[in-house]
Amino acid sequence: MLKILDRYIIKTFFGPFFFIFSVLFFIFIVNIIWVQLGQFMGKGLSYWQIMKLLFYLGVSVISMVLPLTILLASIMSFGEFGERYELAAMKAAGISLTRVMLPLLGVTMIMSVMLYFFSNNIIPDFQRKAKNMLFNIAQTKPALNFTPGQFIDQIPGYMVKFDKISGENGENIDGVFVHRKASNYENQQSIVAEKGKFIPAANKNYLKLVLYNGYVYEDNFAGKGDNVRLKQPDQAIKFDTLVSHFDVSEIINKAIEEEKITDDYRFQTFNELNTTIDKTKKDNDKFFTNVNNDVLSQTNSVISYMDATTNKAKVKPKQLVKLDTVKSDKKLEMIFNAYNRLGNLKNTLDTKNNEINPGVKYYSKVVIYQQRIVSYSFTCIIFFLIGASLGSIIRKGGMGLPVIIAIVIFIIFYVINVSTENMAWSGKINPYLAAWIPNIVLFPFGVWMTYKALTDSQLFDAEKYKAFFKPVTKLFVKDNEHKRYQ
Repeated sequence: MLKILDRYIIKTFFGPFFFIFSVLFFIFIVNIIWVQLGQFMGKGLSYWQIMKLLFYLGVSVISMVLPLTILLASIMSFGEFGERYELAAMKAAGISLTRVMLPLLGVTMIMSVMLYFFSNNIIPDFQRKAKNMLFNIAQTKPALNFTPGQFIDQIPGYMVKFDKISGENGENIDGVFVHRKASNYENQQSIVAEKGKFIPAANKNYLKLVLYNGYVYEDNFAGKGDNVRLKQPDQAIKFDTLVSHFDVSEIINKAIEEEKITDDYRFQTFNELNTTIDKTKKDNDKFFTNVNNDVLSQTNSVISYMDATTNKAKVKPKQLVKLDTVKSDKKLEMIFNAYNRLGNLKNTLDTKNNEINPGVKYYSKVVIYQQRIVSYSFTCIIFFLIGASLGSIIRKGGMGLPVIIAIVIFIIFYVINVSTENMAWSGKINPYLAAWIPNIVLFPFGVWMTYKALTDSQLFDAEKYKAFFKPVTKLFVKDNEHKRYQ
């Protein structure tokens, strides 16, 4: 009997789970597309390359999508149990809410362990692929896109202009001008033709262009003196048909997935990150020691100079200073120098502080990234406790109220997450603590919600809250009872 009930509960949970997961994953992917759209434009990427990049980027959002999916699915499934009075029937049969939650708690714990291994072993690999692909796309030259009447330099080593482009695939051109870019030691060459046509080349790395009725203007005096150039004019060759091949392999065969970046901390597993953290900490300690020594040395210099200034000032009696003798007064000169030294010390402190911040921020980033591999797995369990408890209390299924409550809880979690992350980056709190604060804050709330659900608390009963605050509100409301008899 209980095994059948467990299967029914799990089946009811996974119904909305897969739907919500697909919707949230799509939303996060759309957000990625919106952010990265500018890098896709004019790069000549195929649909397959774009889909592959989005897949690489999308894998990394699963660590955030899964906890939210568990939260929303648990609220909806337990809300449906309460709305259909199935929870009441289970309790009437002697089955407690704890027993009802137990199979889904087991499923959630399994998914939490899977999320840990997924974040630790799979996401780093896809992060490396995505980051390298984005870097290579950013370095890729724009795809061939000829515009009539404009000079185009997209063909490597050439500047071209076509007055008119026609044909089904834009293969026919009129008014052709082709100029080869050359250094001082290469022959300059320009081609002018009445018309031409693009023809598929045998080698895809080349662009084949057949030109008709034109001239080739070439300067054969590269590297020679101006006197030689003046004696002979440029060479001009008339042609009826000219076949030219342009090397476009730099554009077509750009290695979009070539891995040039390999040292990013996001490409590492949990254990590998320990090594990176230790190395970063040692580097920071060494840097902080050098900074402390520099600042301390400069501070001691300023203090010594000010002490010397004070002692010299005590030797001579206090004198009145005249305006015309200020420049030659040694005491004022020493005070002015001391003031400049203090100003230099302040500038040094500001400079060293700016140098310290990047090291602190990088260390915090690495620590937070490592700890979130584990903390997000615990977030799944906490969100389940909150979601299952809220669902059994509100007793409302569907996509209405449960969605609103889940979004509010997730926003609170996200705000705490980002706030503590920024505080850790600035060195205000320990990065290990920053990664776990969202869970530390929400876990007591999840336990409290579970307790309320197990005790059948009417948490959202408005009349209960009105009765609780009635002694206070009564002080501000005038009693009009029996007014008509006065």
